[in-house]
Amino acid sequence: MAEAHQARIQSAVEDMVQSLERDHIRKMQGRMFKCSADCCDRSSDSMSQVHQCIEQCHTPLAKAQGLVTSELEKFQDRLARCTMHCSDKAKDLFDSGAKEPAVRALMDRCVGSCVDDHMNLVPSMTRRLRDNLDSISQ
Repeated sequence: MAEAHQARIQSAVEDMVQSLERDHIRKMQGRMFKCSADCCDRSSDSMSQVHQCIEQCHTPLAKAQGLVTSELEKFQDRLARCTMHCSDKAKDLFDSGAKEPAVRALMDRCVGSCVDDHMNLVPSMTRRLRDNLDSISQ
């Protein structure tokens, strides 16, 4: 993918992830650590009970992190499929006898279109992730 297109989509995804981390994940981490500290304060519990308590405290955060990772992987896979389609179109054009500048121009337009389409998906992906993160019980 051309550097400018890659930088544009990468910046949008990084902004989304930072906002999710700041507004959701960080708060969940704080609750997890407080919950875990409370587990450690239960002096009458056995070691295994304390470990089990700590594991339960970690579950919502692990679920949230898995959710974000899964959504980002799906997004990346879709973008990769789109750019692979562009590569196939460019190869077909080249094989039909087109000159390299025409092939590069097609590839750049096609990849730009992929990036534009996927940039338009970022807001809905962000909303979906926020809604799902909000619904994870703590």
